[in-house]
Amino acid sequence: MGESAQRPLRADAERSVHAILEAAERVLGEDPAAPMERVAEVAGVARATVHRRFTSRQALVEALADNAVRRLSQAIDDGRPDTAPPLVALHGITANVLRVKTTWSFALDRSTAEGSGTARAQEEIALRCLSLFTRARDAGILDTAADLEWVRRVYYALIGESLRGPDSDTDPDILAERIVRTLLHGFGPRPRASAP
Repeated sequence: MGESAQRPLRADAERSVHAILEAAERVLGEDPAAPMERVAEVAGVARATVHRRFTSRQALVEALADNAVRRLSQAIDDGRPDTAPPLVALHGITANVLRVKTTWSFALDRSTAEGSGTARAQEEIALRCLSLFTRARDAGILDTAADLEWVRRVYYALIGESLRGPDSDTDPDILAERIVRTLLHGFGPRPRASAP
C-alpha cells in the first residue's frame, strides 16, 4: 500500500491523498479500467503525485477500500450504537451508512482479500451490527427468538436494495425509516391504534 497507510502525512499531503481518493471513487465508479492518469487529472494533481502516494493501481484501489470502510465505521460510531436507545441508534446508523455507501459505492463494492485490514474491519462492522441487534432484542424491539445473523443479513440486503433502482436518490433519513420499518414489521398489517 502507499505511504499514506504507513505514517502520518503533512496536511498538504493529506489533502492531496483525500483528493486522489475522491477522484478515484468517481473515475473508477464510471470506468473501472480508467488509467491512473485520469484519476490524477480529476483530482487536480500531477500524475507523479498519484504514483508517489500509490505505487500501483492495486495500491490505490486497496487504499480506496480502506478509506471507505473507515468512513463506514465512523458512520456507525456517529450513530452511538452502544449508548443511544437501540431504535434511535438503528435509524441513525442506517441513514449514516446510506450516505457513506452512496458516496463511496465503488470502493465498498470491491471484494477484499481474506485476512486483509479491510476484511477485518468489515467483520468488525458485522459484529457491531449483531451487538446492536442484541440490544434491540433485549429491549423488546426484536423477537426474543430472532436469529440475529439472519436479521443482519436481511438488514444488509435492505440497505443494498435501497441503493439500487428508482429510490436510490431518496433522502437517506426517509430510506432509513423505510428500511427499519420493513426490518421490524415486514409487510403484514399494522396493528391499529386503539381509540383514547
